[in-house]
Amino acid sequence: MRIDLHTHSTASDGTDTPAELVRNAAAAGLDVVALTDHDSVGGYAEAKAALPAGLTLVTGAELSCRVGGVSMHMLAYLFDPDEPELARERELVRDDRVPRAQSMVAKLQELGVPVTWEQVARIAGDGAVGRPHVAAAMVELGVVETVSDAFTPQWLANDGRAYAEKHELDPFDAIRLVKAAGGVTVFAHPLAVKRGRTIPESVIADLAAAGLDGIEVDHMEHDDAARGRLRGLAADLGLLTTGSSDYHGSRKTVALGEYTTDPEIYGEIVRRAFGAFPVPGAGG
Repeated sequence: MRIDLHTHSTASDGTDTPAELVRNAAAAGLDVVALTDHDSVGGYAEAKAALPAGLTLVTGAELSCRVGGVSMHMLAYLFDPDEPELARERELVRDDRVPRAQSMVAKLQELGVPVTWEQVARIAGDGAVGRPHVAAAMVELGVVETVSDAFTPQWLANDGRAYAEKHELDPFDAIRLVKAAGGVTVFAHPLAVKRGRTIPESVIADLAAAGLDGIEVDHMEHDDAARGRLRGLAADLGLLTTGSSDYHGSRKTVALGEYTTDPEIYGEIVRRAFGAFPVPGAGG
């Protein structure tokens, strides 16, 4: 089985619609794909309706969190999307995305970048606006060559010159809320150092004690040393280890299925969840 547990659609900051994403996942030879848009479940219905036969969909989201002044992302899988407390927190984060993006646009303008809010809004379309949309505007203007090049301290990285904060969950609250909604939590790309400061291992240990289920190890922003360090940490803390593409369509160079999760780990994630269940494709 080939399993990719971290992808994004136009419901947040990917370039594939949810329907295109599941069709592309099947074409890439995946057996299981998770749709984990940022703080959003808006792509679920379209993805389910278009799900090809032979592909299983795992519903999820990537939750925006912050601890000790450092931003982090929490992948949440197979939770009940209608659970009211978690739904309320996702809405708070989404509502704060527009003023946050507008603030980043203003900071870029102060730095001499002629980006406009209208340009960013056009790129975001109906998706949950985020930094990749601002970065895509910078690419259009020729300020940077790729979206990834905008995620540096010079521009949009955490604490970068044009960075702006938004409402973010405390990760301990995120774990509690996701578990109450029947879901499973995995700390996304914990050593993605290019994005800015990372969470200390002591805090990851505290998160594990609070019920964190796993950490994402095999990721495009982790080198071999980082992966080895994370595997050792996971073994010490009893955490599951996942691998995922973090696919964003044409906004990133990584391909669907470039990094995958072991079937036994996937099976354990499904076993622990009770808020929702994987959806088998029926040839939508």
